[in-house]
Amino acid sequence: MSGDITPYRIDIPQDRLDDLHDRLDRTRWPAALPGDGWDTGVPTGWLRDLADHWRTGYDWRAAEAELNAYPQFTTEIDGQRIHFLHVRSPEPDAFPLVLTHGWPGSVVEFLDIIGPLTDPRAYGGDPADAFHLVIPSLPGFGFSGPTADRGWDTARIARAWAELMHRLGYERYGAQGGDIGAAVSPELGRVAPDRVVGVHVNGGPGNIPELPLPDDELASLTDVERDRISRIEAFMREEFGYIAIQGTRPQTLGYGLTDSPVGQLAWIMDKFREWTHPRPVEPDKVIDRDRLLTNVMIYWLTGTAGSAAYVGYAQEHGWDAQAANSGVPTGAIVFAHDVGIRRYAETEHTITRWTDVDRGGHFAALEEPALLSADIRDFFRDLY
Repeated sequence: MSGDITPYRIDIPQDRLDDLHDRLDRTRWPAALPGDGWDTGVPTGWLRDLADHWRTGYDWRAAEAELNAYPQFTTEIDGQRIHFLHVRSPEPDAFPLVLTHGWPGSVVEFLDIIGPLTDPRAYGGDPADAFHLVIPSLPGFGFSGPTADRGWDTARIARAWAELMHRLGYERYGAQGGDIGAAVSPELGRVAPDRVVGVHVNGGPGNIPELPLPDDELASLTDVERDRISRIEAFMREEFGYIAIQGTRPQTLGYGLTDSPVGQLAWIMDKFREWTHPRPVEPDKVIDRDRLLTNVMIYWLTGTAGSAAYVGYAQEHGWDAQAANSGVPTGAIVFAHDVGIRRYAETEHTITRWTDVDRGGHFAALEEPALLSADIRDFFRDLY
């Protein structure tokens, strides 16, 4: 029945792994562009080295076992298959928390914070800070893909999460996320304000002001805020192309990414390099390369590059649309790469905690798991 919750275990047939290895062996590599640097995209030399490790040094079965160490389930909500991890704390009074990933991420993002959040006692923390974690794959992403129909905007995803938490028996809970998750989590507070006790995001919740700012408004900003506005402007000039492609032609893009593992690898690694901190450092020096590859494998093995792009950026109202304030207490931790600005976030969120950090990047749970976990605990401690 559609409302049933079914245990799930990842078990990729060996012939699909053999096919991946064969495709990697037969990659048709492009000639390196002059300089072979990151300014023209992912450098050929760097990617060939990572692809060689993928072929000869990376162990999917080990990654599969790590994922399968956590209880996983599937259910159907609003006509869509939803895959999720449900990791209950050993502490009986732990508080429920739903974690939502972004693009180009997956549930793999959260592997390093599951232990500290569910079992703080084992990590030298206070057992009173423990959470029961629900970690869904976004519709169209990974084992929740592909999408069955259109219309999976943030509000619809939030309604699905509210139904998921209801099915699991959680009537009061918190929400946390980054990237797309930083839009879905506040939306969950809007669709279920009587159940969501607090929303925590990394990167800062919307709202991005219309640019360029008037001179008088720009002059009123702090140095940190002006730097963030400058980096938003640089992003719109230099990096917005992937959103334009994914938001308008996800199917066309999907053919290449679904057929070529190196194409999929390059598309995702481009963003990990741009959004990890510090930016000049290659992404596999910031995040373990096997963890990076496991995240890529979720897209590759499920063939969901196109549907993830479609859900991620073909939003009916756009990510920057003005939203109503739910009144739900909202906290944000803004890492060094991020561009959240409190005065603009407060136009549609009830900000009760705001933390600016001088290190870390967009992939907070992968880059700074201890710092993110601590901030989540500190934010929710007085809310339940």
